[in-house]
Amino acid sequence: MRDNEELCYMPATELTRAIRKKALSPVEVLEAVLDRIERLNPTLNAYVTVTAEHARQAARKAEAAVMRGDELGILHGVPVSIKDLVFTKGVRTTMGSMLYEHFVPEEDAVVVEKLRQAGAIMVGKTNTPEFGHKGVTTNRVSGTTVNPWRRDHTCGGSSGGAGVAVATGMGPLAVGTDGGGSIRIPGSFCGIYGLKPQYGRVAKGPGVRGWMTVSHTGPMTRTVQDAALMLDAMAGPDERDPASLPASAISYLAQTEGDIRGLRVGWSPDLGYAPVDAQVKKAAEAAVGVFEELGCIVEQEDPGFDDLEDAFITMVTADSYAAWGDKLEEWGDRMDPTFVRFLESGANITAKAYVQAAHRRADMHNAVRGFFSKFDLLLTPTVTVPPFTLDVTSPQEIAGLPVGPWRWIAFTFPWNLTGQPAATIPCGWTGDGLPMGLQIIGPRYDEATVLRASRAFEEAAPWADRRPQVG
Repeated sequence: MRDNEELCYMPATELTRAIRKKALSPVEVLEAVLDRIERLNPTLNAYVTVTAEHARQAARKAEAAVMRGDELGILHGVPVSIKDLVFTKGVRTTMGSMLYEHFVPEEDAVVVEKLRQAGAIMVGKTNTPEFGHKGVTTNRVSGTTVNPWRRDHTCGGSSGGAGVAVATGMGPLAVGTDGGGSIRIPGSFCGIYGLKPQYGRVAKGPGVRGWMTVSHTGPMTRTVQDAALMLDAMAGPDERDPASLPASAISYLAQTEGDIRGLRVGWSPDLGYAPVDAQVKKAAEAAVGVFEELGCIVEQEDPGFDDLEDAFITMVTADSYAAWGDKLEEWGDRMDPTFVRFLESGANITAKAYVQAAHRRADMHNAVRGFFSKFDLLLTPTVTVPPFTLDVTSPQEIAGLPVGPWRWIAFTFPWNLTGQPAATIPCGWTGDGLPMGLQIIGPRYDEATVLRASRAFEEAAPWADRRPQVG
């Protein structure tokens, strides 16, 4: 009999090959994952809904297709989880909010359609804070998702359930969304790989409104090649998303091959203004050294823009208030208090302030464009701190300096303003065994170089065999 834990940790790239060769059955794979979810989820709370019977039906159909010799999709028979912000036809989608506690969409989001068409099997919905508004994963509908490396610490957010599911073998692939770091923060805190693709690469909707011009949908996986394979299935335009990009002719999986010798790599430990925890900085510096050993031309240089925290907050709070402000009077006492404060801040944003923030965003874009005329990639820490305890929403101090509630994600949200691809990759562990991540940012539209660099680093400094002790 197969070792179910090893089967649950098998990369999707290997699963698809084994399923095609009839060495593995989609039913066997699914049952191993469902068994693991049943055992681990009660203590980790990664999943808020498990679609076991629907998944079993899909797995049996997938197995029959293999046996008939049908043409198979690139993710045929592979389990995938979907963040609970993303619409799933016939399956409850709460968005972490009591407003939608019993909401069941009548149609799938585009990304779910594409994954189904590629043969993936949805096993359930993963936890998120209310409307994905913060970087830790807790809400009044489904409770708190914990970090599998230390359960008294946060897993990050807002795709926290997705990060925990992947890190613990409760499914090899997860769909996350990222409006200010929501793929990359839990990727860093859970010790997995997460990619925020170019804005528009993965079509959005139909779905809930909010964070309209900064939110991306992307893969969260244990290996770089799994993320690339998943992006091959997810990417592409859709008429329901006017911001979606034309189809690319390339295979992202194929682009992970090849060395990165000669790439011009910028390294910024702090973007020129952000305080950074000493352990995080040390781990990121060591990772930068690996890029030098791989033949990259590395130069320390900041990307050249000012701190845009206030501009980002202006835009996303105003956007959120426009979407949900009319619910405050009736639902405010049933909302997350931090979300209430978020909406109240947005209520006070003037049109002038919003447009001024948009102008600063445009200035940042021009500065970044100049930076990437000299460099192929930019490296930074992913998050300014390691995972912190569950009793706080954000650190109040970093590197001995008092900070505001957004400072700990200083490295992630700028790339939502520019829209360009950015990934997090595990680069080290703290003294007490908590993961930390390195962020790899590429030029506009260039996920391929980000993935190739990520894969080269993964091969030089592998992490996937290190697993949290969760039973």
